[in-house]
Amino acid sequence: MTKERWKMGVNDTEKKEGGFKAFLKRKDIEISWKRYFIDAMGAMASGLFASLLIGTILSTIGTQFNIQALIDMGGYAKGVAGPAMAVAIAYALKAPNLVLFSMLAVGSAANTLGGAGGPLAVLVIAIIATELGKMISKETKVDILATPLVTIGIGVILSIFLAPAIGNAASAVGKLIMWATELHPFTMGILVSVLVGIALTLPISSAAICAALSLTGLAGGAAVAGCCAQMVGFAFMSYKENKVGGLISQGIGTSMLQMGNIVKNPKIWIPPILTSAITGPIATCIFRMQMNGEAISSGMGTCGLVGQIGVYTGWLNDIAAGTKASITAMDWIGLILICFVLPAVLTWCFGQLLRKIGWIKENDLKLEV
Repeated sequence: MTKERWKMGVNDTEKKEGGFKAFLKRKDIEISWKRYFIDAMGAMASGLFASLLIGTILSTIGTQFNIQALIDMGGYAKGVAGPAMAVAIAYALKAPNLVLFSMLAVGSAANTLGGAGGPLAVLVIAIIATELGKMISKETKVDILATPLVTIGIGVILSIFLAPAIGNAASAVGKLIMWATELHPFTMGILVSVLVGIALTLPISSAAICAALSLTGLAGGAAVAGCCAQMVGFAFMSYKENKVGGLISQGIGTSMLQMGNIVKNPKIWIPPILTSAITGPIATCIFRMQMNGEAISSGMGTCGLVGQIGVYTGWLNDIAAGTKASITAMDWIGLILICFVLPAVLTWCFGQLLRKIGWIKENDLKLEV
């Protein structure tokens, strides 16, 4: 069968099966909440982690120990945050190679022109450019030229016209949340801590949300508290069922591992949520804990201790800016209590209460091995 006849056959089949819907199916384009807001956002967070976040950690270590090589490595890593996010998103959307590689330019343009809200601009524009690139991919005899031209062209044009507005909108929302937290630290401490903590355990990316909104400052501190309440809380509350392996996998891995159990018995989610409602306002009202490192760290909790490294990096940034004299004992006490001690103790206590009244039963918290 010739190539032309094969294409005619494909087109005829698409017409029979519903035209454009069949074309989208053939191109593996799935317009759904899961594909765009779970898969793509999760991948975006991974891209941020592998560039901006790890770069910040390397730079911080290099600065503290005066190792220029680490400072340089960190700088290079941070410099490719936009391309890393865009490529990660395209990978999650199952883009063919030419589309995937073309996203380097798109991510750079969207993140640069998006300013402080660059991550959200990258998310929106990378999704559109990837899907349109997938549509044109392998549809012409000059695919090696057509696919990158369409993908990069559309992505950069969208970045020029949309990225600044998307970035400004995201930044404005983030600033509103941070302003409200400064104005009402108790109420907002509860709201931010609970909501970001819930997002961390759900199959969406709390880190990507915090990065997209540039959530730092006091609100960032509340977000860290909420994430730690979920991760450390579930780790200690389920120690009876999961032992040391579960303690580590949830405590410095992710509380998302409990999502299957939450679906079976939503009541197991009550203890860490209650804990986050307590530790959030303690962070904002008593210790005034702020996240002035990278915004993505606000949504990482104790995952690889990224949240704590972010808070520490923020302290150093504040000292360098002259807004903080030094790191005090109270700073360290607050960080340890909010991120580790209180989540472990409070969630375990709430968990024991729910076990006694029968809301949490034997093996409800058991992780599948």
